Order: sequence, then structure tokens, then C-alpha cells
Amino acid sequence: MHNDIFSLASQVGLALQAKGWLLATAESCTGGGVAQAVTDIAGSSAWFERGFVTYSNAAKTDLLNVPAALIAEVGAVSEEVAAAMAEGALANSDTQVAVSTTGIAGPGGAVPGKPVGTVCFGWAHGAIVHTERLVFAGDRQAVREQAIAHALQGLLRFIK
Repeated sequence: MHNDIFSLASQVGLALQAKGWLLATAESCTGGGVAQAVTDIAGSSAWFERGFVTYSNAAKTDLLNVPAALIAEVGAVSEEVAAAMAEGALANSDTQVAVSTTGIAGPGGAVPGKPVGTVCFGWAHGAIVHTERLVFAGDRQAVREQAIAHALQGLLRFIK
């Protein structure tokens, strides 16, 4: 899958450069994997501005302004929190587009209605925010790789 991720990240870079946009990432379950994928691309400093790894709920609140009450109400693994994370990344950076990931990579952590492999995504540009919730199969590494790839695929659709 690494070649697919590299290819996707390259395509994201080209799309961002074509628009003259900068990217910020806000990641939980992927632990900076999206940021790593884009910074694996030579010249990414032209279109990648910063990444936030907000693994804990407190970090989501402190760094991305995600309301603690929202996390308490719907859980960190939710489309609402993914949206707030992406919006927070935009608000706390000098970028035009942001992507967020929050999920349960496993092997533990499942809760009713949110099995292992559940990942919520957010993509934000200005006032426009799109979210998705998917459930991936496989072990922790497989879930994380699929989430990174999906975050990048979603960016491509969102940018264009």
C-alpha cells in the first residue's frame, strides 16, 4: 500500500499547487501518518504548512479548539469531532484546506456502535466541511494505512 499512498500524496501535492493552496493535517488515530505521507514528497514545503497530532481528547481541545462538551456528548470518534478537528486546523494555521482523522485502530478500544476499524474523516476549506465515517478491516497497521490512503483520496476529491 505504501506505493499507493506515495502516489496519492504526490497527486494531492500537484492539486494543491495548481490551486495555490496550503494544507494542514489534524490527526488522531493515524498518528501523523498523513503528514508523513505528504512530507515524503520532495518539495512538499510548497504546499504543506503544518500538522497537528492530537491523540488525546485534551490535545484536540487545546490545539484545535474542539469543544470538550462535544467530545463528551458524541465521543472523539465521530463525524462531528472530525469536522471540528478540520475546522480547528484551518483556524490555527495559515492554510486553505485541512484534513482530519479520528478513529479506533485497535486492537482494543471498540465501544458499542464503534467497532475496531472505525475512522471518521473531516475535510475543510473555508466554511465548507465534508465528513465521512468508514469501518476498515485488518490489524492496527492495516487500519491506519487504509485511513491514510482514504484521507488523501478525500483530499483529492475535495480540492478539485
